[in-house]
Amino acid sequence: MLELYDGALDVPALLKRWYEEEAQSNYGAYIPFVGTVRDENGIDGLSFDIYEPILIRWFDDWQASASEREAKLKMAHSRGDVLTHESSYIAAVFSPKRRVALEMIDAFVEDFKASAPIWKYDLIDGKRVYADDRSTAISGSGILAGGAQ
Repeated sequence: MLELYDGALDVPALLKRWYEEEAQSNYGAYIPFVGTVRDENGIDGLSFDIYEPILIRWFDDWQASASEREAKLKMAHSRGDVLTHESSYIAAVFSPKRRVALEMIDAFVEDFKASAPIWKYDLIDGKRVYADDRSTAISGSGILAGGAQ
């Protein structure tokens, strides 16, 4: 399940709902990862643009891989502005086996950082400034490989 929201994520509500949705599924492991905007480099927050068709395809490929290991993935991400100390990204793995869940959440989060079609901007004094120094080109993405303007 991939969920996109405008603005900051409601971490307690999402984690509670995901847990309740899977509580009777006989998973032995539920491992969430919560990404929070750090207060650094004088930013007021971050802002995100998402190319949804590619993100959906990327997530569906991961979900198929998880299913092969009898696991399930859930992910939520913000569109638009998220202030410091708020969450912009949550991922979770549900699995019958602890080791599968631990390995999968690590690989999923790392691949997300490297491959997800999400462009990040710093929020500084009310302006969006493209975070080119912290952005990674998406391999094989053609025009999407370059920085946003």
